[in-house]
Amino acid sequence: MSEIWCRKEGRAGRITLQRPKALNALTEGMLKAIEAAIDEWTDDDDVALVMIDAEGDRAFAAGGDIVDLYNTGRAGDFAFGQRFWAFEYRLNAKIHEYAKPFVAFMHGFVMGGGVGVSALGSHRIATDGTLVAMPEAGIGLVPDVGGSKILADAPGRCGEYLGSTTTRMGPSDAIYAGFCDVYVPGDQLEALKAKLVETGDAGDIAGFTATPEPGELEAQQDEIDALFSGGSARQIEQALAVADSEFAAKAFKAYRKTCPLSVACFIQMAHNARDLTMKSALAQEYRFVYRCMEHGEFLEGIRAAVIDKDRNPQWAKPTLGDVTDEDIAFMLAPPTGGDLEF
Repeated sequence: MSEIWCRKEGRAGRITLQRPKALNALTEGMLKAIEAAIDEWTDDDDVALVMIDAEGDRAFAAGGDIVDLYNTGRAGDFAFGQRFWAFEYRLNAKIHEYAKPFVAFMHGFVMGGGVGVSALGSHRIATDGTLVAMPEAGIGLVPDVGGSKILADAPGRCGEYLGSTTTRMGPSDAIYAGFCDVYVPGDQLEALKAKLVETGDAGDIAGFTATPEPGELEAQQDEIDALFSGGSARQIEQALAVADSEFAAKAFKAYRKTCPLSVACFIQMAHNARDLTMKSALAQEYRFVYRCMEHGEFLEGIRAAVIDKDRNPQWAKPTLGDVTDEDIAFMLAPPTGGDLEF
């Protein structure tokens, strides 16, 4: 079985991720297949819309396949990762601006790179078991694949909270935060897919939607805004440290588990991204990942989380107090040769 299956069915161009044992983690080959398919279907009058889903119940896509990035980075080949991220972000932008409806069935885990090929589409469907998260700050990265822009546009300061604590969102919270549009019960998904194949009309989604169980984000909004409104990551940390509530204590614990350099840069990126287009936000993300292996904490984050799995990263800058304004400015400066172009 190949890693991905792209085909035409009825009025739909269909993409199915097929690495369920790897939680459908996206490889470079899978991303290239997605791009080739949507490019082919752009001018195909038989294709009225694109649908993307995945095999298995556990995950739509739990991120990108990062072992190759780690191995090449450890070998001193930073250009491999730079090329990979440049290609991925250009694909994310293409999905975001796709001329036909792009319908994503976001079941199970939807994290990291999985967000970029689903939540940047025009029609984002949450269902039973949907768990969306941007966990990059825990591994020395920043929320990327356009996730920084979605987070920046989330209500109030939800984006700063979600991106800096890597908090997972169920269906209701994912809709509230702007990662999904509607909820369709799991027992209705196949019927909806069949309907879209038959008609090619994304408007038919409305006939299958329902109201999910309430989430937590909206009820926590006032406290999130109070705690995460600081102008810097350090100010947010100080607010969390002195707050006296169960929510603040839990958020503070999660906040302190992430990479300080990543969190400091992400908070600045989120503030910037409120005034950026999606493409400009992707270009800002690329500034960070362009340097993250050679000058950042990415390799140590992957070592601790994926390679050795000791969950004990030894960050070069272990606290937010060690991260200077100059560090942030350096990580977010344009790459050598200029910003990513689309």
